[in-house]
Amino acid sequence: KRRPSGSSDGRGGMSDIRVRSANDRRRDMRLAAGRLGVDEAYISTLVETFYDRVRSDPELGPIFARAIPGDWGPHLAKMKDFWASVALGDTRYDGRPVPAHQKLSDLKPPHFAIWLALFHHTLRDTAPSLEAVDFFMEKARRIAQSLEFAISGVPPILKERRT
Repeated sequence: KRRPSGSSDGRGGMSDIRVRSANDRRRDMRLAAGRLGVDEAYISTLVETFYDRVRSDPELGPIFARAIPGDWGPHLAKMKDFWASVALGDTRYDGRPVPAHQKLSDLKPPHFAIWLALFHHTLRDTAPSLEAVDFFMEKARRIAQSLEFAISGVPPILKERRT
């Protein structure tokens, strides 16, 4: 929706601000992601490959094994929904990531750098484009910083471990 031509923006100037609906924003997110080659199929590949690597990691693997001792199917489905919400604007995800991570007593701030490095490595190996790597890493860094702050109570000085 636009202000009528010639209307003030409240600061003495003219404004041409457009207010978009949530559906419009989700459609635009999906279109932008699609231009990078990101879709539901890619998100499935990303999540499956990444969590295979997490489970094999000597530091993260044991933490996740204690948190998810049995069938990983439900967790992977939830992570696919989470990343579809982040990347595509999908609305299926209904989890609460902060409390889920806060209950992991073994999870410490340095683990987030390991998580990010594995995620970056997985993106480099699987992403449909270099732009998709940057697209996901921007989001992953913000998520990691938020979770690190939530579990530690200290603003993160997150340094991505290079692989």
